[in-house]
Amino acid sequence: MLRTSAVIAGVLSLLPPASRAEDASDLAKKLSNPVAALISVPLQLNYDSHYGTAESGHKTYLNVQPVVPITLNAEWNVISRTILPIVSQDGVVPGSDESGIGDIVQSFFFSPKAPTTGGIVWGVGPVFMLPTGSDDHLSARKWGLGPTAVVLKQNGPWTVGGLANLIWGQGGEGDRPDVSATFLQPFVSYTTPTA
Repeated sequence: MLRTSAVIAGVLSLLPPASRAEDASDLAKKLSNPVAALISVPLQLNYDSHYGTAESGHKTYLNVQPVVPITLNAEWNVISRTILPIVSQDGVVPGSDESGIGDIVQSFFFSPKAPTTGGIVWGVGPVFMLPTGSDDHLSARKWGLGPTAVVLKQNGPWTVGGLANLIWGQGGEGDRPDVSATFLQPFVSYTTPTA
């Protein structure tokens, strides 16, 4: 996942010099936590090859993933996580190339504001797939719904965890196959000390 250091630099420029080193570390740890109470817009760039029936297609997509925390009360947040894919593909469907927006995946994580006594941070909730693709070849043309969960632990400079969802889709265009998609994303990050 690509995260811009400009976000950290922009926030840190507003802080007094004495607190910048400690706050940079705290901010970096929050950026490693998908359910942190922090508005962020991570970008993820992917390239896949050997797609399609002839395995000669390739696909590049940029996932724009705004994360917005919403306070429910003193103990709970809802974290909205949207994935908007911007896609360019060639030969995935033999003899064609497409560019545009793919289907949006929208997750809502209900998450306690404080970690458990063991330091575990978690969130669970629903995930939706919206048939927003700008081209028939960039969309399943089905509505989808399922569960999603995230769990992680931050210990010193380390963040270790995983995010998962399962989407089933049936509503939508009748000539399209039903959707059953599993997403698993383990993650490990290390926050380096600042000078």
